[in-house]
Amino acid sequence: MTSHSSASTVRRKMKENGAIEVILPFLTESNMKIRTSALDLLYTLSKHLPEELTEQLEATHLKVIVDIIASSTSESEKSAAVGILSNIPINDKKATDALRRSNLLPILISILATSTPTTSQLLLESLAGVLLRFTVPSDRKLQLLVAEQGVIPLLVKLLSSRSIVAKCRAASSLAQLSKNSLSLRKNKKAKWLCVPPSVDAFCEVHDGYCFVKSTFCLVKAGAISPLVQILEGTEREADEAALNALATLLQDEIWENGSNCIAKASGIQSIIKVLESGNIKAQEQALWMLERILRVEEHRVQHGESAQVVLIDLAQNGDPRLRPAVAKLLAQLDLLQAQSSYF
Repeated sequence: MTSHSSASTVRRKMKENGAIEVILPFLTESNMKIRTSALDLLYTLSKHLPEELTEQLEATHLKVIVDIIASSTSESEKSAAVGILSNIPINDKKATDALRRSNLLPILISILATSTPTTSQLLLESLAGVLLRFTVPSDRKLQLLVAEQGVIPLLVKLLSSRSIVAKCRAASSLAQLSKNSLSLRKNKKAKWLCVPPSVDAFCEVHDGYCFVKSTFCLVKAGAISPLVQILEGTEREADEAALNALATLLQDEIWENGSNCIAKASGIQSIIKVLESGNIKAQEQALWMLERILRVEEHRVQHGESAQVVLIDLAQNGDPRLRPAVAKLLAQLDLLQAQSSYF
């Protein structure tokens, strides 16, 4: 009943009558059937009532859920339990701290590391959802903790998952981590490096020494090609997340290096493809990225013509909100005067 798309009245009544508070005691039920049913119901409600979930879940409840994830032999029970945690608002720092103290991270990482092609898509999606809260750019210490435990290669692995939701969430986590790579890189001229890192550690994009576990570098993690593959696929739901991750390589200080890296991975045409069929947010990000990438003459010569065709169509038939950015790019490609009255 609660999972039905038109069951808002039922969910409202359950909210008014404190359903979450009533369900929580059943999480400690020894009968697996009853406990799993309670988890499933709580998971369904948590998708629609995240604020109420936050209000009712105390540290003791979180510990119970984490223990279920760690000990249960039922994949469906694990999926529901992880799903509940993935629906707790990410800005709830108190919950994040409680989950960290309950040793959740090694448990999640172990499940991901041992996942197979037959692992439940819901479980993978929920695992990726929980990891979003542990990779927020504002908490570098937490990011470092996650990276040191080996989560980045697992996020890269998720980029090739069968689940578009898991791909999207994994790309978003990688984007959050990569936002700090530039400031964390080891400067190649640093005098304190008693033993210089190996040549392999040098990153041409960040123009310094990068390491997956300490600078969260997408290039060293081998994430660029899988991100481009998402853009080349037929499903469009993860475009924005993949673009956001790639866009971290185009920050002011490194945009030219990042452009060359994306080009090397055959990503420029994939970005142009998003302009043809992506949603407006993905199109906005693609336009911003192309404006930077096509500043490089080599890329402008090679990809300018195909970009022009799509841009002209977008100018004529696309969302009006995109027109200023489209006009800027067309002017950059010498097709229009910068102040064209057409726009």
